[in-house]
Amino acid sequence: MNHEPLKLGIIGLGIMGERLMRAALAHGNTQVTAVWDPGAEAVARLASITPALSMSADAAAVIAASDAVYIASPPASHIALGQQVLAAGRALFLEKPLASDLAAARAFVAGARGQRAAVNFPMASSPSIAQLRAWLPEIGPIRKLEITAAFATWPRGWQQGAAAWLSQRAEGGFTREVVSHFLFLAQRLVGPLTLEEARVTYPAGGGSETAIAARLSAGEVPVTLSGGVGITLADDHNITRIQGIRGALRLRDWSFAERLSPEGTWHAAPDALPNEKMRPMTLAAQLDKLAALTRGEAVNLATLEEALAIQAVVEGILDA
Repeated sequence: MNHEPLKLGIIGLGIMGERLMRAALAHGNTQVTAVWDPGAEAVARLASITPALSMSADAAAVIAASDAVYIASPPASHIALGQQVLAAGRALFLEKPLASDLAAARAFVAGARGQRAAVNFPMASSPSIAQLRAWLPEIGPIRKLEITAAFATWPRGWQQGAAAWLSQRAEGGFTREVVSHFLFLAQRLVGPLTLEEARVTYPAGGGSETAIAARLSAGEVPVTLSGGVGITLADDHNITRIQGIRGALRLRDWSFAERLSPEGTWHAAPDALPNEKMRPMTLAAQLDKLAALTRGEAVNLATLEEALAIQAVVEGILDA
């Protein structure tokens, strides 16, 4: 069935806004209609991406020009902008976390119930996650999950332009920005997560965390989590191991779905790709689903409720 192109507006043209914008410009059924970012450097960034668009006057202009609006601004602005999008009757695609304040996030989700809204957790559309799911019957019921995340520095090298807030305890940190993705995956695989205990290390001053360790559960399934800065030479290195009663699977470095052989070695899927090559495929699938959501169809994008549950776990870890 042919549909009219999705008219997509983007608020916030940092790293995430640029990534989705480039994916949308390459997408055959998405039209980027308006962009707004109040930062002076964003005008030059937009011009470098496409000369066909000029910066909109404000968020209201983006909302008016669009069927769906992607909000990729810093977390403190998410709720106010999201409320404007929903009040205007547009579909909302929100970057995580929902907000910088958990109580405000809860109130926002309660008020948005039943409206067309989703959160950009790309693992909802990742080919590598689809591969892991296809392998799950081989390993039997899941008995344990282990998540590890390591970083050379925080923010990562390519995030330095957003270091003003990413490096601060109030809104930033790798637990909110990165670990939340793997907690979302765990939640999708084994169900709602309960935080049992956690430890967190902060530097002096208001900087974001440098190390975390946590024990969680999903029913009878234990989930362990550890992460730290300065413990790898890579920008980031992560592994999510899924232990079943008959074998094990893992997701390595965002995009490599691997299974453990009887000989004890890990083997990637034949069509595995590094994250920078898989990301455009994943974002294209996210855009397909956003268009379907905008039309009122059921999709498996992350819901506001799912994102709120992950945020509650993340903030619980950071408050330990």
